Amino acid sequence: MIRNMLNDKKVAILGLGIMGRTLSRGLCNAASAPSTLIGSVRRPERVEALTSELGHGVTTDNCAAAKASDVLILCTKPAKIAPLLNELREGGALDHDPLIVSIAAGLRIGELEALAGHKRRVVRAMPNTPCRINEGMTVLCAGAHATDVDMDLVHALFAPLGRVLSLDEEHIDTVTGLAASGPAFIFVFIEALAEGGVLMGLPRKIATELAAQTMQGAARMVLETGEHPAALKDQVTTPAGCTISALLHLEDGRIRSVIARGVQEAARAAANLGGPASLGRRE
Repeated sequence: MIRNMLNDKKVAILGLGIMGRTLSRGLCNAASAPSTLIGSVRRPERVEALTSELGHGVTTDNCAAAKASDVLILCTKPAKIAPLLNELREGGALDHDPLIVSIAAGLRIGELEALAGHKRRVVRAMPNTPCRINEGMTVLCAGAHATDVDMDLVHALFAPLGRVLSLDEEHIDTVTGLAASGPAFIFVFIEALAEGGVLMGLPRKIATELAAQTMQGAARMVLETGEHPAALKDQVTTPAGCTISALLHLEDGRIRSVIARGVQEAARAAANLGGPASLGRRE
């Protein structure tokens, strides 16, 4: 079904920053992919290098890319979304009613719909960087004019890149703080585990491999067994053992609270990225 939904679709990724390139690589490497994929960048000097790197067309003409596509994935920074949609609308690049997918944090669907105008079909998506290796987590929410078919199509676009969920928009800022910012937290945790190994005499490369594989294996156990993380933790924590001793030391450092508050702060910051001031909305 996914293959059938994508094989005749033309997709434009407008903005080839970190997430734009991540989505591009993920889609290009997926077993099922759009029939045509094109990206846009602001600086002409990047076109040739990105075309070679990504393996698909790259242009500086947002309107041309949009006019030739069925789905537009807006991958610019939140503050640049309003100018981009204004450019597309005024250039007639939305006249064929493409499906608009925004990955911009903090910008509400209602704001995006107002900028796109004319009851455009809009879907918000919040992916994360592991989409690059098809191990991503993407959460979708539908705009007022997006249909079930539209949502199925966007799900099909992101499904090859990892897991996909649909939630109400009220949860998206929290999703941003947990799943989109989360890989950075995990990288810090892996680095810290590896540093502990180095401290105790392991070569850094070996310590990093041990830490990363341990993190991956633990995560897979949560997903595949369906057991609560606390129950899995208890299976490792034997009486009078080394693990319980270390866990209590971590608890002394308030590790749970620090991590949870980190998610809270990232969600708060994501919520503050949107709003009329950052949109540069017309009066």
